[in-house]
Amino acid sequence: MNLALRDNGAATPASSVPSYSEAAPNAAQGYPQEKSAPQQQQGQPPAGTPTGPPPAPNMSAGAPVPGQFMGASATMDDVGTFNGGSYRISHRDCNTIVTIQLAMGCPLTARPGVLIAMSPTITLKGEYKFSLKKMVAGTDLGQSTFIGPGELLLAPGMLGDITTIRLGGEESWSVSKDAYVANTQGIHRDYKRQGLGKAMFSGEGLWVHKISGTGLLWITSFGAIIRKDLVEGEKYIVDNGHLVAWNVKYVMERVASGGIIAGFATGEGLVCKFTGPGTVFLQTRNPRAFGAYMAGNAAPP
Repeated sequence: MNLALRDNGAATPASSVPSYSEAAPNAAQGYPQEKSAPQQQQGQPPAGTPTGPPPAPNMSAGAPVPGQFMGASATMDDVGTFNGGSYRISHRDCNTIVTIQLAMGCPLTARPGVLIAMSPTITLKGEYKFSLKKMVAGTDLGQSTFIGPGELLLAPGMLGDITTIRLGGEESWSVSKDAYVANTQGIHRDYKRQGLGKAMFSGEGLWVHKISGTGLLWITSFGAIIRKDLVEGEKYIVDNGHLVAWNVKYVMERVASGGIIAGFATGEGLVCKFTGPGTVFLQTRNPRAFGAYMAGNAAPP
């Protein structure tokens, strides 16, 4: 756009305004940030770049290089099959449901209260299994067994995601008592007692599910589920109240330095420290923290 120049209060005609190239014939081209940098020889790193072997994926200080950084990843299992049926996990993250197709005579065991709907051809059987472990742990004494053929829709009682763990018969999993949803035949579910320190500070209580066998296991979370795979010797810290399932040992450890007052100030005290190899499933929300938030923001009577 040509702007008129003023001379003693009189407007200069736009046609007499000189162009920028005429007014500044030797001006540099481009914007200041477009100044060309000195070219580097091919194959040589920029000046100041540290040399030496690349850092290990699990470093005690600093961070891995971008090419080696994997990080925590969200679970992506969505559709699959098993001996006697198939399943589909949909409406992911916070309103997740699992739809299961059962073949003729195929059984499926589930936690009481997770049923949404089912085909009229499916047979539902309920049973109670009394045990001292269940009574002490305060878990469900009953269980539901669905026998095909037909379609089955299951969902947990709280807002959260669902994911699938496939067991091959050689490993065992520890599952939070509130995370269990259902399992196929061939899965053995029991309870094991954690140590007193873990029971008090891990957020998972004294008793957790111990899962083994061959088949599929469906677990749920409060919020989204994050899967973290650990290599041999890799360490990972999880805050208490965020564990869902794990097949690797962990210890309780205090992370806040500076004493008890510093621990209260950071809000992070004892945490769960895992050492690979193994896999840990995490939940993005802490049920106790959410309950405290809701209680603090509840309207007065």
